[in-house]
Amino acid sequence: MDFKDLLAYQKSFDLAMAIFEISKSFPKEEKYSLTDQIRRSSRSVPANIAESYRKRKYVKHFISKLTDSDAENSETSVWLDFAFECNYISYKTLLELNSKSIEVGKILNFMMQNPSKFGCV
Repeated sequence: MDFKDLLAYQKSFDLAMAIFEISKSFPKEEKYSLTDQIRRSSRSVPANIAESYRKRKYVKHFISKLTDSDAENSETSVWLDFAFECNYISYKTLLELNSKSIEVGKILNFMMQNPSKFGCV
């Protein structure tokens, strides 16, 4: 098994790509602020999952990287709220993306609570 086989990785990667596509329509003046921030935080989620999987030999490191991933996922949710409040995304889009973010968070929490199911010693 590879980290790319993990459901958390797949769903968070898909969410990051959806956010990337949507953020293309953000105003140019947001390029170095909201657009950059939301892309970075959403991409950090699957990146940290990949790192956690490679550190699964050490339970504390595994959980630490998953905690980082969960924090980035929460940050992404905040940026989505800003995007909505700035009228860059619709309420429907906000709900859809936040729903995906919540799902990723639940999977991450399961992984943190059950490290032995992911190859941790």
